[in-house]
Amino acid sequence: MTEKLRKKLITALKIVISAVLIYFIFTKIELKDVLQTLKKSDPIYLVLAILLFILSKVLAAFRLQLYFHQIGARITQLANLKLYLLGMFYNLFLPGGIGGDAYKGYVVQKEYKPGTKKVVSVLLVDRLSGMLLLFVYACALALLSSNTFFNGLNGLIALAIPLSVVVFWWVNKRFFISGFPVFWKSLGYSALVQLAQLVCVLCILKSLSIGLDVVEYLFVFLVSSIVSVIPLTIGGIGSREVTFLYGAEWLGLNASTSIGISFTFFLITALVSLMGMCYHFKKPELKTVS
Repeated sequence: MTEKLRKKLITALKIVISAVLIYFIFTKIELKDVLQTLKKSDPIYLVLAILLFILSKVLAAFRLQLYFHQIGARITQLANLKLYLLGMFYNLFLPGGIGGDAYKGYVVQKEYKPGTKKVVSVLLVDRLSGMLLLFVYACALALLSSNTFFNGLNGLIALAIPLSVVVFWWVNKRFFISGFPVFWKSLGYSALVQLAQLVCVLCILKSLSIGLDVVEYLFVFLVSSIVSVIPLTIGGIGSREVTFLYGAEWLGLNASTSIGISFTFFLITALVSLMGMCYHFKKPELKTVS
């Protein structure tokens, strides 16, 4: 099997999985109920949600730039932002071609030649840093929740927060030596990235006039964000919604409202990612910090 055929088969499989998951969701809830939820949205809060999502991506790009500089790829902030936006577009709209992370790695290696191993390692640790803070915030929200689902788990959840940070620190020190000097700075950026996205979702909740179970909805969002990173579907479509569906069931939340939140967040992601299309036709010039 050729590499090209293999990629096409993987893409086709992801599309099928996404379609099956979306179909499954709408066997469990009524589409009209979700649409009714979305119709009530307040545009002012939606605009705020979009701005906060953009802020989260700018911060994420700055975090990645830290790692690039650490391996000798001294890319400017503006060039890095353009490359990051193009990567978002590729991740969501061109999954059958080249993934966003793979493209960023290819361009940086071609321009600066820091070594493929170093480029791959910093791209991986950049993703893992974001996932760590998703986990930490999810644990913090679980501690704040009064939902009976978390009864008896508070001690374990509280222990998981410092333990996960220590384990991630050790993994970085042991296996990701290239990026280790910026470990705490990158963790700070990750905290701001995920905080911006949490407030983004809070604005979505406000937009949909959701005032109850806010902590629980935010918790499910964080879990769904972790699940959506697993490359089983196109841009996380389907996997995030299924997580919201089952999260709603386990935590006693409204299923239609949960799916409405998920769809709104996806539409915001798609809207911002679409902005990267202009750099597909005119590739960003990788300028170097003087």
